[in-house]
Amino acid sequence: MGAMAGAPTEFLARVGLFSDLSKRELKAIAASMQEHRFPAGREVVTEGKLGVGFFVIENGTAAVIRAGGEVATLGPGDYFGEIALITDAQRTATVTAQTDLATWTLSSWAFRSIVKTNPSIAWKLLVRMGRLISTA
Repeated sequence: MGAMAGAPTEFLARVGLFSDLSKRELKAIAASMQEHRFPAGREVVTEGKLGVGFFVIENGTAAVIRAGGEVATLGPGDYFGEIALITDAQRTATVTAQTDLATWTLSSWAFRSIVKTNPSIAWKLLVRMGRLISTA
């Protein structure tokens, strides 16, 4: 893919969690993201296991399974693992690639260094997550 490291900012700008961020803030997050691919059928995260990353789907679909039952299907622009960015909690669901899956991922330690140097990002994401939790 050439020398460009990190996720495309235009793509991240369409992700709900990041919709309040400025171009500069999006660039900070994008630069720390890495591309990960998973073949169809592979578990991306496993319910009950510790999680260290946040995933945004670029291409493909994934099934979200909680307590053995499928609860959702995720596609391009959808994300999961945001709780793992801020706490070392166990995964609340298993996410399995239904098709070949291309994701952009952000580790909790990369996220930590971003918010330490960009407090405005931390605040905007806290507000956004608070809204998501209150409507869940």
